[in-house]
Amino acid sequence: MKLFKNESENIISENNTKAEVAISNLVPFNKHPFKVVDNEEMELLIQSIKENGIITPLTVRKTDDGKYEVISGHRRMFAATKLGLKTVPVNVLELSQDEATIAMVDSNLQREHILPSEKAFSYQMKYYAMKRKAGRPSRNSCQVGANLRTDEQMAENASDSARQIQRYIRLTNLIPQILNLMDEGKIALSVGVELSYLTPSFQWTVYQAMQEYDCTPSYAQASQMRKDYEAGILTTGRIQQMLSKEKPNQVQTVKIPEDRIIKYLKPNATVKDKEDFLNKAVEYYGRHLEKQKNRGAR
Repeated sequence: MKLFKNESENIISENNTKAEVAISNLVPFNKHPFKVVDNEEMELLIQSIKENGIITPLTVRKTDDGKYEVISGHRRMFAATKLGLKTVPVNVLELSQDEATIAMVDSNLQREHILPSEKAFSYQMKYYAMKRKAGRPSRNSCQVGANLRTDEQMAENASDSARQIQRYIRLTNLIPQILNLMDEGKIALSVGVELSYLTPSFQWTVYQAMQEYDCTPSYAQASQMRKDYEAGILTTGRIQQMLSKEKPNQVQTVKIPEDRIIKYLKPNATVKDKEDFLNKAVEYYGRHLEKQKNRGAR
């Protein structure tokens, strides 16, 4: 059978075995790059499994120590654990480590919402897995597009171009603090790519300056930092000087303590959820003041 068909890597397993496996014998995929979040979507999945069971079996492979490594189905495994289920249905596949990595990435890239950090590390994992496989074809795989670069092969069945895939892989060089800001939508991909060329110490200086001056670098600023770094003239003082200057399009912001609003929001609310709540609250109160003003004028 074909698993997660990909024209660049047709992964085929001749030994697909359906089984019921104890959750205690399941282990997450090593360095799984996709986050499993206990949010509203997860609650819907839990409710669905509670009512209908697990309709689509998890995809796993047996490890040397007798456990089962999850290739696809980490969210279903989490939901089943929360429900207190003892076993889950699985499809057991015989795959090499690299074949399993490619299959894991391909299956998860079909998700509707994918964070920049998830794309970055998953593309990186698949890239190196495909590079390792390129020189050693097996009976369960075939060579497709042998004259293409690895990133070009990946792009054939991805929503991103080869160039974009390489840009995402560059993000794996960012320090976690800056990568988190990208996941929150506060830093653009183009800016993150430029900052990824700086050393971790310079990136940390950028992050500290962002906190101090309550700002984010523009693409022009990030690009200039990269040029200065490559020219050997970038300093911490130069970074602070750049970010302390107010950008022409910079909007003044007002901060309020999170605990002032968190009680009105659902658990695990995102930054966008909080911003939307505050915007609606301001609009509502603004209409209230307008009504009060009109009543006073009568």
